[in-house]
Amino acid sequence: MSNLWSIFSNNAPLFLRGAWVTIYISIIGTIIGLFIGMILGIVRTIPKPERKSRRILLRFAHFVTTCYVELFRGTPMIVQAMVIYYGSAIAFGWDLDRTGAAIFIVSINTGAYMTEIVRGGILSIDKGQFEGAAAIGMSHWQTMRVVVIPQVWRNILPATGNEFVINIKDTSVLNVISVTELFFQTKTVAGINFDYFGPYTVASIMYLVMTLTITRVLRVFEKKLAGSENYQLVGGNQNQVQTPTQGKEGHR
Repeated sequence: MSNLWSIFSNNAPLFLRGAWVTIYISIIGTIIGLFIGMILGIVRTIPKPERKSRRILLRFAHFVTTCYVELFRGTPMIVQAMVIYYGSAIAFGWDLDRTGAAIFIVSINTGAYMTEIVRGGILSIDKGQFEGAAAIGMSHWQTMRVVVIPQVWRNILPATGNEFVINIKDTSVLNVISVTELFFQTKTVAGINFDYFGPYTVASIMYLVMTLTITRVLRVFEKKLAGSENYQLVGGNQNQVQTPTQGKEGHR
């Protein structure tokens, strides 16, 4: 253990810089991916319109989103990184910023998964709520914004947190385009010291600390969104208002 600490302390700037880049790319990529997933998930649940021109347009939108989702869910992120970064340079002469390319890659990859997660969350909402919103004159977008999305957000939070944790680990593949994330910096430390066991053990511990911390923070948010588990009657009268009481794990 003392040897691991000496490896970390002697190379702390590299390890910490790599951890920061990993967290930065993961956070930005997950947020943008969630936004993409929300938009496309809503588009994929739009009911079939009556006008033929709108039906054709919607069918085309479904085709494009389906191709996007299947392409980025069906190919490894490491291959996507190579194609987007090196392929665009060869095909179009683009000189992409590595960090910007990394955020783009993580975002579109996450967006493909979040699209299906959001779509599933929307379909899980009771159809009666859609019918009730339509009965009072709400459009599809109004129904989504006011009625559905607030419920969907609560339902998909665990899956969103899972995507965030996956992104923290999957950023390691971005070392193939020389992004200076944690895995890349660990390779540098290992090469400098001609030692692989120690540096990669330190990196494993750092990845574990990051993912466990994120998981614990997200569980706190989940509990707060879920509300209280237990309720008690005020004054003992069954017709009186019920108020939440603190459960064994506290207020959620």
